[in-house]
Amino acid sequence: MANVSLLPNIGISLSGGGYRAMLNGAGVVEAFDSRTPNSTSSGQLGGLLQATTYLSALSGGNWMVGSLYTNNFTSVSAILAQDTPDSDSGGLWQLGNSIFEGPDTGGIQLFDSVGYYSSLVDAVDGKSDAGFSTTITDYWGRSLSYQLVNATDGGPAYTFSSIAEQDWFTDGSTPLPLLVSDGRKPGEKLVPTNTTVFSFSPWDLGTFDPTVYGFAPLRYVGTNFSDGSPINNDRCVEGFDNVGFVMGTSSSLFNSVLAVVNGTDTTGLLSSTLQSALTDVLADVGQADDDIADYVNPFYNYHSDSNPYAVSRQLTLVDGGEDDQNIALHPLIQPVRHVDVIFAVDSSADTNTTYPTNSSGAGWPNGASLIATYERSLGTIGNGTVFPAVPDINSFVNLGLNNKPTFFGCDLANLTGPSPIIVYMPNAPYVYDSNTSTYDMSYNDTERNAMVLNGYNGATQGNGTLDSQWPTCVGCAILSRSLNRTGTTVPDVCTQCFDRYCWNGTTDSSRPGDYQPAMKLTAVSVTSGAGRLTQSATALVAALVVAAYTTL
Repeated sequence: MANVSLLPNIGISLSGGGYRAMLNGAGVVEAFDSRTPNSTSSGQLGGLLQATTYLSALSGGNWMVGSLYTNNFTSVSAILAQDTPDSDSGGLWQLGNSIFEGPDTGGIQLFDSVGYYSSLVDAVDGKSDAGFSTTITDYWGRSLSYQLVNATDGGPAYTFSSIAEQDWFTDGSTPLPLLVSDGRKPGEKLVPTNTTVFSFSPWDLGTFDPTVYGFAPLRYVGTNFSDGSPINNDRCVEGFDNVGFVMGTSSSLFNSVLAVVNGTDTTGLLSSTLQSALTDVLADVGQADDDIADYVNPFYNYHSDSNPYAVSRQLTLVDGGEDDQNIALHPLIQPVRHVDVIFAVDSSADTNTTYPTNSSGAGWPNGASLIATYERSLGTIGNGTVFPAVPDINSFVNLGLNNKPTFFGCDLANLTGPSPIIVYMPNAPYVYDSNTSTYDMSYNDTERNAMVLNGYNGATQGNGTLDSQWPTCVGCAILSRSLNRTGTTVPDVCTQCFDRYCWNGTTDSSRPGDYQPAMKLTAVSVTSGAGRLTQSATALVAALVVAAYTTL
């Protein structure tokens, strides 16, 4: 207690995966939050969130993180408690209607669908009229805001940098939120695995990668910079970092869904005004680039000898999982962060089959995201980061490591430098088959709540019923590096926990059979929603996804 450097630094990292990732991640964060009713009782983990230093996310996971912070760091339980008899999902997370329809009127939505579309177009037109280029990500971000921001029209004036001015942030009572996005150079069609990974915090936008190794103040992103300074006689620009645009940037793969409107929509859900506007955008950026978010490049002429973005006035960013690192680990494994343990929540859809096949074994993680981060750390782009070794995908499945919590990096002797312990927490069926498609665009209240509850049970291991020592083992993982730094003898109970949860290096690379995970606890009863995409829209989305992955 006399030396704060000896205390553990905790990180929580959420993966992408659409609303599946948002809701599964929400269940984990709810379990870690001391504000959640009964979360500090026996077998629970409430308070871990309040002890956490960093909370990172990308794509669908970033919607959950961004929504909490945009709404005064509200709690997941408070959002779910907003349900009212006359509203399908209360004021936030109204997922009963897809983004094609907009929320029901009477809550934070004041318009019918026609008014909703008009408001999206008007907001994006305003940005264009101000002299900035726009892409589908602008429409995507604005539409997301209607579900994620508790303000009229989704809070078009809300900025991500304004979080840094809130008392609950400045007093250090919340983790630092970090949203992850990948760089894609102008004209580049693919996102290579060694691409520059950028992160957004309320303070800045930037990267530790050696290509750029720089950060710009997020509040003034939109300003013309050159070689790290604002261009002389040019005015500073504020307001560019709209919260919806930032969240949309980290989840831009979903622009494939909005691209349905490019002259092919047969759902009847899209207005001709929005369809026309998005068609124009697609014509401007080209089909190969329709998923970009277009920023005024703050790294123009900066570190020109190594920075591939230094030659362009534009900084084009895409979904943070497009480089296969689908868990937002990158900003937390940087040596300067001094993170000791990362709770890596994996809601990826990797196993068995690809959408739209509805196999019960499809849509679960298989460890691929951890493997991508480990392999990247071995290259020069890793910038000195050390990541624990992990097994191959077949071993993840054959050994059941993708179906239960597993600790990686327990033995410091097997590491080449400082590295956090990774507490891998893969999505699995605890009380609900939460392997919904990444492209499911709507969930009714019972489905939404079941997804969150399943994540909660994964975080607590069924409130300790699957392992009564699980909360103790979580504590051992958190304290492990501190025990090492102080030369403290590892308690016997922690030795037992490490024997049970640490990967011991065993592999089984034989081809696994069909993956059909069993329900771990008693399944909850859920009423299926009628608010899914129509059959024609689903077919269109499926075709777009197949086309996108064929290209990639």
